[in-house]
Amino acid sequence: MTEPLVYDPSNEAIRTNPFPFYEALQERDPVHWSPAIKSWIITRYDDVRQVAMSSNMSSDRLRPFYEALKDERRDILSGVMRYLNEWLVFKAPPEHTRLRKMMNVVFSLQLIQSREVAIQKTVAQLMENMDPSREVDFMEKVAVLLPAYVILDMMGLPREDFAEIKQWSDDLRLFIGTSRTEEDKYRKARDGADRMSSYFRDVIAQRRASPGDDVITAMVNAKDANGALSEDELVAMCMLVLFGGHETTTSLLGSAVVALIEHPEQKQKLHDEPALIDAAVEEFLRYDGPSNSIARVAAVDHELHGKKLVAGDRVFAMINAANRDPRRFDRPHELILDRSPNRHLTFGQGLHFCLGAPLARLEAKVCIGSLVAQYPAMRFGQGEVKWLDALVMRGPTQLPLVLS
Repeated sequence: MTEPLVYDPSNEAIRTNPFPFYEALQERDPVHWSPAIKSWIITRYDDVRQVAMSSNMSSDRLRPFYEALKDERRDILSGVMRYLNEWLVFKAPPEHTRLRKMMNVVFSLQLIQSREVAIQKTVAQLMENMDPSREVDFMEKVAVLLPAYVILDMMGLPREDFAEIKQWSDDLRLFIGTSRTEEDKYRKARDGADRMSSYFRDVIAQRRASPGDDVITAMVNAKDANGALSEDELVAMCMLVLFGGHETTTSLLGSAVVALIEHPEQKQKLHDEPALIDAAVEEFLRYDGPSNSIARVAAVDHELHGKKLVAGDRVFAMINAANRDPRRFDRPHELILDRSPNRHLTFGQGLHFCLGAPLARLEAKVCIGSLVAQYPAMRFGQGEVKWLDALVMRGPTQLPLVLS
């Protein structure tokens, strides 16, 4: 008799390598009710894309969760919700449309492209700080710092503030990323949100008094037919830009390096053919991307593959599962750097397509290209590769390397 499948993201084996379990769900239970997290788990490509695009689903997943709380967590999270409710990723039209149009102007493709030389310099500095004669933690030395420094520079914030900002961001991620093992995640998220919002209120006041050539000043000055962003919207947008601007790319860089080391023939191919880097970045995003899932709430009662989803049900559409669906991709579990076509879902679909996608791609292109060029023989070190405790995000937190 076949043992029933139960998706539990707190399971260490699933957190380390979820892909065999995703494959089993795709075949046996593509619309899976997980009693462990009281949510629907969707794993096939077409279904995940439908969840991302369908009016049957709502991106406002935090408000129903918060309003359903009847215990002390409601008071603990009140400050967190004040700002997260203003994040683009949790908004629906028409509010989402207004905010997204304003942010598209601030984060123009021209602005992103203008940062390439600065990113190259930062990558070179970080590479110089790695000692090739000793085992190094790639996450600590490069993957965490590069996207953080890039976004801090763009926001006009001192790099020296990063250690403190990183702690606030990590605490906030416990709630946003749906940590399954951190018992005190709500209090930590509250403290992180309180400190980060206070920090940005001070910075915004400074920019109003003394404008600069930076993203925060551009957000302060942004206007549409309805006027400028409110103070809470500005603070929330700064938090989102900082959080999204470094967390996602950090995971992408780490997972890309793991994938290359596990596929030495592809690593050698990229070293021999550096022009492959753009296609390679797309394959890293598909093969083991930083967006493990997107979270939605069923807006109306409806059926999917014979299962009834009731309005209010939580739904996790597993992007990393969809990106390896054999119904969409040939040889889905292989890393193929020149894969074409490669229509992965990592940056989302439709209204909620990731605002920072061009920046993440550029940072990965420069960083991974430089790393492979300098250290084609890199391999895993003696330490353990550790992975995020998160349901929505995925990536290494520790990645020991021997560079040469």
